Amino acid sequence: MSQFFYIHPDNPQTRLIKQAVELIKQGEVIVYPTDSGYSIGCQMDNKNALEQLCKIRELDKTHNFTLMCRDVSELSDYARVDNVAFRLLKNNTPGPYTFVFKATKEVPKRLQNPKRKTIGIRVPNNAIALALLEELGEPLMSTTLIMPGEGVAESDPEIIRDKLERRVGLIIHGGYLSEQPTTVIDLSEDEMQILRQGSGDISHFV
Repeated sequence: MSQFFYIHPDNPQTRLIKQAVELIKQGEVIVYPTDSGYSIGCQMDNKNALEQLCKIRELDKTHNFTLMCRDVSELSDYARVDNVAFRLLKNNTPGPYTFVFKATKEVPKRLQNPKRKTIGIRVPNNAIALALLEELGEPLMSTTLIMPGEGVAESDPEIIRDKLERRVGLIIHGGYLSEQPTTVIDLSEDEMQILRQGSGDISHFV
């Protein structure tokens, strides 16, 4: 049975954030709010937690996983970012975008796209997500919580609880959110590509 925390969306309670991060460090999979629906995540180097997450979302190895970062200063550790791409990120984060880059050696191979060696990078505009990342002190391996057979992100924490309370370690109730997933922008090659149009405005990129 998973734990269920009610965390204030604007002023997250420090005590609950610390407890949530302890659960992540213990290898639990968590569901938490972002600026584009709920995400499901786990510690970056925990293989068992990643396998559990993949079972819940029915993902295979070709899925583009994302590292949720607290700010752009962490990017260069995990992604190969040139100056032009860095400026684009700086101007559009935090926000509902996922940027795809070539991964550095700091990224575990199991998180990289096996053919393209890429990783998604995201800086969410959500107080709870940012508080978690600040307390954790490293990026959180994440993917939007879109259940198998569904086309939109989960937005209602009570429904998430009904579906997942026996399958994850923690569900954070941070309010009722948008169902639209992030806009995904691929900056891993010379030519930029919009892979998915979601809640992030693409007019800055076209």
